Amino acid sequence: MTNADSAATQAFRPVRGRIVPIVIGVGILVGAIVLAMTMPGHYGVVDRLTIAGIGVATAAFLHRYATIHARPDADGLWVRNLGPGEHVPWEDIVAVRFSQGMPWVRIDLADGMDMAVMAIQRADGPRSLDDAQRLADLVGSHGASAEGR
Repeated sequence: MTNADSAATQAFRPVRGRIVPIVIGVGILVGAIVLAMTMPGHYGVVDRLTIAGIGVATAAFLHRYATIHARPDADGLWVRNLGPGEHVPWEDIVAVRFSQGMPWVRIDLADGMDMAVMAIQRADGPRSLDDAQRLADLVGSHGASAEGR
């Protein structure tokens, strides 16, 4: 596999956007369980389970945040933000935007809508600019090949 092939199939994933939610999620989960186990005796089982449940729900949400990614393939870009994932065909992507002040990349779609690609986050510094450029290059190369058909 050449470097170009590797870049074309390598998933986009945030760095800080994975580490921070995992650390916070584990901390909240452990804290909620410890709190539930050490609550004074006048609190009942329901209270303890509620505290533990809040910790589990928060950790589950943060886990979802930590697994955000965008995966290019031959047909398009699979984007998984916080909600369900969506596959966007290359020919539907008109432009990639990542101007100053934007927290993550946005792609402009042929139907006039746009979509966040939270996998490329400004918090990752210069790496985010490189990833945004790689995505723009992928869109450009697939758009050019689609126009040539």
